[in-house]
Formats: sequence, C-alpha cells, structure tokens
Amino acid sequence: MAALVSLQLDPAVLDAKERLLFRLLTELERVIVAYSGGTDSAYLAWAAHRALGENAIAITADSASIPASHKRDAEAFARECGFRHEYIETHEFENPEYVKNDQNRCFHCKDELFTQLEAFAAARGYAQIVYGVNKDDLGDYRPGQRAAKIHEVKAPLVEAGLTKAEIRELSKRAGLSTWDRPAAACLSSRVPYGTPVTPETIKTIEQGEEAIRALGFRQFRVRFHGDLVRLEIANEEMPKAMTVENARAFSTIFKQLGFLYVTLDLEGYRQGSLNAAIRQAKAPAPPMQTSGRM
Repeated sequence: MAALVSLQLDPAVLDAKERLLFRLLTELERVIVAYSGGTDSAYLAWAAHRALGENAIAITADSASIPASHKRDAEAFARECGFRHEYIETHEFENPEYVKNDQNRCFHCKDELFTQLEAFAAARGYAQIVYGVNKDDLGDYRPGQRAAKIHEVKAPLVEAGLTKAEIRELSKRAGLSTWDRPAAACLSSRVPYGTPVTPETIKTIEQGEEAIRALGFRQFRVRFHGDLVRLEIANEEMPKAMTVENARAFSTIFKQLGFLYVTLDLEGYRQGSLNAAIRQAKAPAPPMQTSGRM
C-alpha cells in the first residue's frame, strides 16, 4: 500500500503543502497540539515542534477511553522526536450526555477535551490549540469537529490541504515511525449508539483488543453488542483470522471476558462501521411497490 501511495503523490505538491503547514504553525507562535499518538496528530506534533520548538507542546487526554497501549505509543514517539509532552485529565464519563452514547457522544468527548485544554492554555500562556483532523475526515460523520469550531480550535492539516495518504507519505519521508500506524479511535467508538458507555465496558473492550494484538493481528476492532462481541479484522488478515486455531482463540478470549457469543464480521475491518446506522436512518425510504392491479 505504501509503495503505491508514493507513486501516486506528486513530490512538488507534497513539499508545497508541508511548507504551508510549517508557515501556518509558525504564525500561531505558541501552540498546544491535541495529541493522541495516531498518525495525524503525531505528524502535527512533529511539525509544530519543527516550526516552533519549545513554544509547542503536545497534550494527551488521560482518559479511560484511550487504550493504555496508545498512551505508551504516544510517549515513545514524543521521546523519539524530542518534543514536549504532557497529560491532562478529562472527565467525560462524569457527563450523563456522554455516557448515554447517542450520536453526539464524540461532541461531548471533544468538548470536554477542548475545555480542559483551554484551561491549560490560559494557565500556561499558549495562544492556540490545534488538532489533527485531515482533509479526508471532513466527509464523515464527526461531531467532534463541531466542538472544535465552538472552541475555535484550528485544524492546520486541513488548512494545508493534507489528506491521510499525504500525511503518511510526508511522515515516511521524515522518518517518523508513525507513518504506517493503523487507524485508531477511542474505545467508546466500539459501542453502538444508544448503548451506554461505562468504564467497565471500555475496560473489557481494551482487554479483548490487547489479547487480539498479542495473537499478531494489526488492524482490527472489537465491537461491543451486549452479550455478543463482533470482531472486525482487516481484509488482508482475514485468512489468518478464519483458521480453526484462531477461531478457538477468539472464543476463549471473549468468553473469559463474559461474552456469550463471539462472531467474526465477514466484511472485515472498516473505519466508522457503527456510523452505518446513522447513514441508514438518513437514507430516503424506498418507493412503495404496487402490483398494478385495480
């Protein structure tokens, strides 16, 4: 995949977009980067450090919805690149609007994050908060972007016109270890809308995903459906997932975690699959069929 991406991208265009990104960041003078450790926020944190040095700091939410493995990765990358990195506590699970897990859950999560970052910025004298949304993200259902607008959080990757593929390529060119990191999202995104999210549910999902990672899988999701767990595995890893040996391993792992039924989704991993219910609800109803008889 990475080789194909490299062939399709114009180096001159990439250079121009990266120069624009550096200029946009430099103009902000002192910035906080909302930093999860994923490919996009990692590249943005690296770029902010290149543009602003000690006037840029990466901040990660210390939340139950962020897997411990993601926090370890975020810390390791910050050390690798030498940029400043701290945590702040967020308290989204204390908000009933977040816990009820309707279609605005992500808004309440980002609203809490940006509220805490604003307080940090005021106390430390930072002029601006930035986050790692990219141009491709604008087309999906992402209520967190509405929270960013309310809090006037900037999206420099979007302003520079950078897509996910371009960010991966620029990260690769810069020698960043995050260039091919699998897509990541908070653990609450594994729970269908309408099912309350609790720290206990999130911990169960995290334990399941750590166990799947220990089996050697790289891109996957554990989707929580009450007594049933639905496993999404990347298509290129499906042959490995569909062996009798791994079927037994999955069953053992998730029954020990309290699930009654363990399923493997035959469509494989796809980002934001739980948003399908939203898209279906918005789709127009099919026309009524008539027999043509009077």
